[in-house]
Amino acid sequence: MRHIQTLERGFTPYHFFSKSGKGFTLIEMLAVVGVIVVITSIVLANNSRFGGVVLLENFSYDIALSVRQAQVYGIATVRFQQSNFNAPYGLHFDLSSSNTSYTFFADAVLPQDGIYDTGELVQTTNITRGFSIKSLCATPVSGPQVQDCTLSKLDVVYKRPQPDAYIRANGVGGTEDVNTYANGRIVIQSPREDTMSVVMFKNGQISVQRCDPITVCQ
Repeated sequence: MRHIQTLERGFTPYHFFSKSGKGFTLIEMLAVVGVIVVITSIVLANNSRFGGVVLLENFSYDIALSVRQAQVYGIATVRFQQSNFNAPYGLHFDLSSSNTSYTFFADAVLPQDGIYDTGELVQTTNITRGFSIKSLCATPVSGPQVQDCTLSKLDVVYKRPQPDAYIRANGVGGTEDVNTYANGRIVIQSPREDTMSVVMFKNGQISVQRCDPITVCQ
């Protein structure tokens, strides 16, 4: 009997529920939630920026396609109004009037001076979603060839039979067969102030470029 009692007194029962109450403390839970919030914010911010850049690129290519359309119309035989088959076609940008629209026009009013005049409207295109034209630039053919991005107006016109671009700045017209600018540039800006540009070269090339704010776009 004593031996049995000794065994009973020396037996320590094991409780299976003794460790089950241990879990996350409030501080640990708050730390985990904080990390999740930070990661989610970074992902959403990057996604928003990426989406904005994609839209900016799309708007830039839309403008480039409008320029290409003017070029195609200009070197083809496209009738303007009732009977004018010889009008050059181009685009007109005017920051003094609007930085969220541009004009597709036919340079039909004589003398054909390469700039937009009353009665030459083909179509007005609006830029939406907070995007805008930040600046208009042109680089002279001769002289120091320094890009001027203080322009208030920019016109680019295409005329048969060549695909060359005739570029006019600040509403100053001229003989369409004489080009005083090597290129014209339209700088487009997103609501986040990212920028891209559409460049029209006098030889007819059209390019969409990402902006280097120091050396390329203004």
